[in-house]
Amino acid sequence: MISRLIDKITDKKAPIVVGLDPNLKFVPEKLKRAATEEKGESLDAAAEAVLAFNKAIVDATYDLIPAVKPQIAMYEQFGIPGLAAYKETVDYCHEKGLIVIGDVKRGDIGSTSESYAIAHLGEIQVGEKKLKPFDEDFATVNPYLGSDGVKPFVDVCNRCDRGIFVLVKTSNPSSGEFQDRLMDGRPLYEHVADKVREWGEDSMDGAYSNVGAVVGATYPEQGEIARKLMPHTYILVPGYGA
Repeated sequence: MISRLIDKITDKKAPIVVGLDPNLKFVPEKLKRAATEEKGESLDAAAEAVLAFNKAIVDATYDLIPAVKPQIAMYEQFGIPGLAAYKETVDYCHEKGLIVIGDVKRGDIGSTSESYAIAHLGEIQVGEKKLKPFDEDFATVNPYLGSDGVKPFVDVCNRCDRGIFVLVKTSNPSSGEFQDRLMDGRPLYEHVADKVREWGEDSMDGAYSNVGAVVGATYPEQGEIARKLMPHTYILVPGYGA
């Protein structure tokens, strides 16, 4: 899967991703008004307005960019209608030829982690059919629970040709509370980077692995270290754009 993303980036000459993180107060009034007239003041109307706004953004950018990154929490706040809008957004982006990075930051253990992986990247057997629930191309993963939480995602990636981006050094101001804590003389994020490299060895796709990393642009010195520790890891860099 990572090779497909690289090909898209090369083709568009744009190593960027457009975030689709809808905040209702930023949705144009005419879209909210149209949705409210049809569905009333409801979660359904909010989700409908968000979906319309997403489609407008995608229509304006799909020929310029390789990928989008919808943040699922911004849809979950609208309940089940919001999740439906999330899925419709993913499908619409695929129709436009875009790679979709589901910013879901999942992380658990065992069958629960496997279920998260199946939900976002894999297939579920229903009777005689194999169905794809959300069908993103990549998902962000929280590694706090260790290999028990990440390996099920890697297995699904290998089975279904998908990818993940594992949180290593995040862009937020308080990330250092844990990520910069020293363990055996090295900050925690370096240990996570070592594991990302290790996990990635089981899912190579050409020169890079399907197991990517999230490293914030707000910490450039740590970013340089992370790159040296993960030479074959593609890095998703938040904190760079608007």
